[in-house]
Amino acid sequence: MPEKVNDKTIFSLLEVTKSIQKTLADRYQSLYWIKAEMNKLNHYKHSGHCYPELVEKKESKIVAEIRSILWKSDFERINNSFIKLLNEPLRDGITILFQAGISYDPIHGLSLRIVDIDPAFVLGELEREKKESILKLQQENLFDANRRLPFPVIPKRLAIISVETSKGLSDFYKIINNNPWGYKIETTLYPALLQGDKSIPSIIKQLAVIADRTEAYDAVAIIRGGGGEVGLSSYNNYNLAKAIAIFPLPVLTGIGHSTNETVSEMVAFKNAITPSELADFLIQKFHNFSIPLDRLQEELIFLSKNKFEQEKTKLQGFGQSLSWTSKNRLQQENHDINIQKQRLQLFSQHFLKEKYGELANISRLIKMADPAQLLKRGFSITRINGKVIQSISDIQTGDIVETIFIDGKMQSQVTSKQN
Repeated sequence: MPEKVNDKTIFSLLEVTKSIQKTLADRYQSLYWIKAEMNKLNHYKHSGHCYPELVEKKESKIVAEIRSILWKSDFERINNSFIKLLNEPLRDGITILFQAGISYDPIHGLSLRIVDIDPAFVLGELEREKKESILKLQQENLFDANRRLPFPVIPKRLAIISVETSKGLSDFYKIINNNPWGYKIETTLYPALLQGDKSIPSIIKQLAVIADRTEAYDAVAIIRGGGGEVGLSSYNNYNLAKAIAIFPLPVLTGIGHSTNETVSEMVAFKNAITPSELADFLIQKFHNFSIPLDRLQEELIFLSKNKFEQEKTKLQGFGQSLSWTSKNRLQQENHDINIQKQRLQLFSQHFLKEKYGELANISRLIKMADPAQLLKRGFSITRINGKVIQSISDIQTGDIVETIFIDGKMQSQVTSKQN
């Protein structure tokens, strides 16, 4: 009961909280179906109880928040239903439709006691988000943007977004690194979260990093292990799907499930059900290039051998023909040379005979012009000062002249001259 102090009615805190508790208990006697996002499950393994944090968001802002209680027995029953229908347990970051009672405790405050969660609603929410993302991408003409990109003939350089410890990534590496044909694919790992709401900004961030290095890669692969529909819900997110659709390189997905495709897989250049299938796809690309190349190589070797054989036969024929022709030609040329030799000998003899005759005539003329021959015939030579006198004008009266005969010479003085 309240007490009176100086005309003031004073209630204890317990009385107030008890009054609130009674008022809420009287007002909210039924169970209610409520839709909210389970921001965090808060499951305590030692007790088995859960204390989920429930929020409502509008335009990414929290507009309402309340704590709740999910007792161990209810959690186990609900969790089994999720595993049976969705193939994975109840987890953080999903929008749920749950049945709860409203309660208030003087110590723990206001809370919702969850007694049931509808797993089918979670599937419906995922499908709704998926349809909305697809519609927006189609309206923006981005839905098949990545699939319109050209794919390299041989995808040798691959950027991988995954978790290093992922079993799916391990299976992928085993296939591409141990292929019996020796195909080499260079891989660079860009670690990212691959499940839950935090996976969306994590994957988008790594795509942005790779986008600055597009010249270093031929394609990008997003690889994770298996999972249920709820675990894959982040891949229906519009922002993530858009980042993949507009990426400047072909994006390949192998996120390990065989149920409905997520939007991210739909807009990717290639979606493989498992990482192993994605590895087989890349190996097949090498096959598609190497097998025709091997066939062309074999055909080229075969044609080259045939061509060499044909040319060898031709060369042998040419060799024989050349040998025979050369022999005939040499014989003919030898014959011609012998004839020319005989002609040259005859011509040389005739030519030399003519020249000998000419020389003899010249010799006779030279001999006839020899002064000694003239002197023998009674002629003499007159000189003055060693110079032969050819004209009377060459001498003057009183000059001493020298006269040469065949057998001697004499000097005389000119006493007179007559023209």
